[in-house]
Amino acid sequence: MFFQRTFLSLALAAGILSMASCNKSGDFSKTPSGIEYKIFKNTAAGKYEDKDVSKDGDATYKERIGKIMALHVEYRTAKDSVLFNSRKQQMGFPVRVPLDTVRAAQRGGLEEAISLLQPGDSAVFRFNVDTIFAKSFRQPVPAFMSKAGKTMTMYVKVDKVQDQAEAQADVQKMQVEQQAKMAAYADEQLKKDDVALQAYAKKNNLTVQKDASGVYYAITTAGPGPKPKAGQIVSVLYKGSLLENGKVFDSSEKVGNKPFDFAIGQGQVIPGWDAGIAQFPKGSKGILLVPSSLAYGQRGAGADIPADAILRFDVELVDIKNAPAQPAAGAQMDEAEIRRQIEAIQRQQQGK
Repeated sequence: MFFQRTFLSLALAAGILSMASCNKSGDFSKTPSGIEYKIFKNTAAGKYEDKDVSKDGDATYKERIGKIMALHVEYRTAKDSVLFNSRKQQMGFPVRVPLDTVRAAQRGGLEEAISLLQPGDSAVFRFNVDTIFAKSFRQPVPAFMSKAGKTMTMYVKVDKVQDQAEAQADVQKMQVEQQAKMAAYADEQLKKDDVALQAYAKKNNLTVQKDASGVYYAITTAGPGPKPKAGQIVSVLYKGSLLENGKVFDSSEKVGNKPFDFAIGQGQVIPGWDAGIAQFPKGSKGILLVPSSLAYGQRGAGADIPADAILRFDVELVDIKNAPAQPAAGAQMDEAEIRRQIEAIQRQQQGK
């Protein structure tokens, strides 16, 4: 469901790809395993020229095993919707991928693709979504990807290949810079979103209140019960839509009007829900207007929620319950011991 803070990893392995061999499909080349590609190498003169790869792969890959590749990547659906863009969604910082002996052997997947890239290369790769999810992600194809079409396209620009120590030093420096950039960006975006939210409320004649975090809420039908407290379990009926165009991206109707349950104030949902639902007495109905920094921010969420999207939720707080009592310490230890015994049996059965 859309409110969990870690949406599908369609940063999907956060950074991977490239390609190989020779069999023309339109203006794409094609590997024996079926990956379509265009690879361009950076020449000494600073220009790019087409690069083709042997059907046996890149013979120089073995020289890069054990190192880390830094690259920029963009993922798109068959309908050309952007799923992830590292330059925008990582504040301009590249993703990093370890290079190992497994990648070149995984034919038809992202692993084979990345084994064919060298520093300075740029590439476009087109993959069959069924193959990619089966080989590289080992999970069913998400419904929104299947609906978009049969392919997924990757655009790649390789920055550099480093040894472990160099990469670690770069990552530590990047994390400090990234946190500062993200904080500054979120602060600026919150100001922009606040202007848009006030204009929306005025245009739609909504009487709203603003909490300390920046969420706006309007209680249209006041319930008789208390407000939820941190740690309590709330049950919520909802409909989520994009403020910009009203497009609905998720709702309780999709699951037979079954309320969504979560522990409030525990980070199980987007910050805007933790803050906003806490303002509603039990039995209340109303509206939450959530700025992007308290929703999915720069990353967005899949194909339905773009980056920096302000969200509207029509909600009803159906119920509030106390969280289940935690078992005593002794019971927890007994349970842990049982799990250890089960794991030991499984290892024995597997000959480990």
